[in-house]
Parts: sequence; C-alpha cells; structure tokens
Amino acid sequence: MTSLDEVVRSTERRLLRLGLMLSGSTHNAEDLVQSVLARAHRQWDRIGELEHPEAYLRTMVVNEYLGWRRLLKNREVPLAEPIERPTDDDLGVRQAQRDATWQLLARLPRKQRVVLALRYYEDLPDQEIARILGVAPATVRSNAARALATLRDNLSSEEAN
Repeated sequence: MTSLDEVVRSTERRLLRLGLMLSGSTHNAEDLVQSVLARAHRQWDRIGELEHPEAYLRTMVVNEYLGWRRLLKNREVPLAEPIERPTDDDLGVRQAQRDATWQLLARLPRKQRVVLALRYYEDLPDQEIARILGVAPATVRSNAARALATLRDNLSSEEAN
C-alpha cells in the first residue's frame, strides 16, 4: 500500500495546477485540493490499495470542482480591458493575454471547462475523460466541440469590438 504522504509529495503540484486550470484562481485551487486531500485522508485505507491512487485523486479534484457550492456563490469574473495584438515579447502583454484567456474560459459551463482542462492540460484521451466524468466518450467530444465553438465565437466578437 502506498502512503498518503508519498502520493501527496509526488502529485500535489500537479493537482494544484489542475485545480488552477479548473477554478481560475490560486486560492480556490488550494482550497479545492485541500478539501480533496482531507477527504482522501479519511478514506486512505481504501484509496491507498488502488493501482493508481494519483488518478483517483485527480478524479476527486474534478468531481469536487463540479459540485463545489462555494464556487457557485462567487461567480465574480474579473474583466480586463481589450488588448491590442502584441508587437513585442513584453511581460505586460503576455499577462494581459493570460488574463483575457482566463476571462474567456470563465464564461464556459463547468463541464465544458473540465473537458478542455483534462483534454489539453492533462493531455488525457476522451475515454479517460469520459471515465472520470461518468459519461460516454461522445458526450466528451460534444462538450469539447461546444466549448471550442463558444471560445471561437467569444474571441471573434471581442476582436470585432
């Protein structure tokens, strides 16, 4: 059986990055992972026996994010001023682009955002994403297609303004 300390040491940073990709906030990501690890600690006798406890913890983070009540209460999305196309490799320009990207992602429904984070950030295949979310692979593909279409539409409308 793998100890919880070993698994936390090896996966905590990755879980925090996933939490950041899902929630869009460092503080919310920390809270998300902390609540998952607290629940995992209580169930570690069972989780530690699994072949891949890291994958189980990742699934717990996704499920916790999807059901998180505190995030539903705080739907505040910071608005950035529209940015011009970058002409150089300025740190301020890159930060503005990053902020604009977070703003676009924050507009997506939660499941679509999860699908994009697991597909493009965690680099998981549709089968694995479907298993984590408890849906069919076709549902994963349709959520990804809708999310990308929404992002394209939002980007087009912002560029037109």
